[in-house]
Amino acid sequence: MMLTQLGSEMLQDLVLGLRLDLLFKLAASVLLGGAIGLERQISGKAAGLRTNILICLGSALVMDLSMHLAGPDGRSGDPARIAAQVVTGIGFIGAGTIMQSKGIIHGLTSAATIWVVAAIGLTIGAGYYIEGFGTAIVVLIVLSALGEWEHKLVRAHRSVPMTIRAVPQCDFAPLEALLRDCGLRVARRDTWDHARDRVFELLVRGPARQFDVAQDLLVAREDIFDVTLH
Repeated sequence: MMLTQLGSEMLQDLVLGLRLDLLFKLAASVLLGGAIGLERQISGKAAGLRTNILICLGSALVMDLSMHLAGPDGRSGDPARIAAQVVTGIGFIGAGTIMQSKGIIHGLTSAATIWVVAAIGLTIGAGYYIEGFGTAIVVLIVLSALGEWEHKLVRAHRSVPMTIRAVPQCDFAPLEALLRDCGLRVARRDTWDHARDRVFELLVRGPARQFDVAQDLLVAREDIFDVTLH
């Protein structure tokens, strides 16, 4: 009994001295952040393997540090204070992955992934391993299994910027009627008049398969010079 108790105390001292619990937290954060980052890397996203590993790893370390600064009784500091700064600060990295071009926003999924990876890191750093692993599995399912379904859904009904270059003083009403007959709706229109042409900058919404049909019909008109889909 004495030997068993002595061995248990030595093991506890070893864990406390070498911080093996922190080592396990960091290893788990690398595993979970790497799994999500690998899926992002395969999908060709900017925030890939290394980015998600570093975010999850750093969040776990900060959370562990925050808890230890608070002390074992939680009275010498606020364990949530440093962790809250991670949640706020990660927004700057997420914002850097969001790009806007011609009215279309890209990178929202990457930004959301970065945010949830930081949350997983904080969860692991706090010692809630089951919750962290469970969340990581759900995130992987959402990113991989639902990604193809989302792509098909977006392709089925999408918003596309369209530029129509027509003869000067061209009336837009017949063009809009043509688009409407093709099942497309003009969500936004800007008109620019020049000496040699009139340019319509449009944001058109509707079934993806109808955009090429509408483009061919517009180009066939005598008052249209060209039509560009962006």
